[in-house]
Amino acid sequence: MAPMAVDLILGWWLVAVSRAQQLPRPSLSLHPSQGVSLGDPVTLRCHLPRLAAWVWLYREGGWSYTKGKKKEQDAAEFSFVGTLRVHAGRYRCQYRVSESAEVSVESDPVELVLTDVRYPPSSISLHPEQHVGTGTNVTIGCWNKDYGATFLLHKDGTSAPLQHQDSSGGGTATFTLFGVTPADSGTYRCSYRPKGYPFISSPLGDSVTLEVTPTPAPPGATGSSHGNLVVAVVGGCTAAFVFILVLIIFFLLSAHRRRTQRDESPGAPPKKPEAMEFQVPSSDSEGLTYLELQAVTPSTQPPSPPAAPQPSVIYTEVAVGGRH
Repeated sequence: MAPMAVDLILGWWLVAVSRAQQLPRPSLSLHPSQGVSLGDPVTLRCHLPRLAAWVWLYREGGWSYTKGKKKEQDAAEFSFVGTLRVHAGRYRCQYRVSESAEVSVESDPVELVLTDVRYPPSSISLHPEQHVGTGTNVTIGCWNKDYGATFLLHKDGTSAPLQHQDSSGGGTATFTLFGVTPADSGTYRCSYRPKGYPFISSPLGDSVTLEVTPTPAPPGATGSSHGNLVVAVVGGCTAAFVFILVLIIFFLLSAHRRRTQRDESPGAPPKKPEAMEFQVPSSDSEGLTYLELQAVTPSTQPPSPPAAPQPSVIYTEVAVGGRH
């Protein structure tokens, strides 16, 4: 039982290491990328993420090409000087580095579609014609002889077909553009691929031009939106002013309440009475009695219990050797 567990762990480890060391995927491109007719030259370029010693080019469902690199490079090219029908198809490439026997995964496919000018171009129609408003549904019709073909809709400036559709019988197809916008404006054409030849195409046919105009805003929409903006701004400013006013009133009332409570609190110490002093000329001071008077400030507090009487302070002058 133990040897079997060791074998399983070792096998899992080898698979993990193999996946971790897998060579990066190459990429494949076509030059020229479109509009290649029968008899034209074409090149397929395999871009290699690592320097490779051997590169393979595969045609799906057919043959393959092998190219050895005497000097390791980061790309390999496979060219057809004059293309034939048998060259049309879907291609992939892969590579092997010199220091390892491991082969990379295959690239994503590219399609070599060849145009056969022996097929007559298709006709095309547009409904509604030319100028339409935003949001309109537009129908484009394509037709030709009944080859049991697959029709393709093309837009000038776009490399790949926008839509494709099998013939509905009688060699016709109908394409619908729903809710068009100004971005859909442009020139449209049709092509088709005869049944049984998915990589052989007819030439592009006649064109139609679609112009989509923006839908104008309804009358008063601009004025209404401007009025709504003004109302929103005025409302926001009014709300801010009321809020600030409420805060000011709140702080004023709080300050007044605190001041009132401080003045009326029973434990607050009474203000110290101020002493008043009277002076009498010394010449007339014989036989006078001096009193110290206390000036009391009126208070709003309720009267407190009478305090213990304080002895009056009497100042007397005693004359020595004279009369009293």
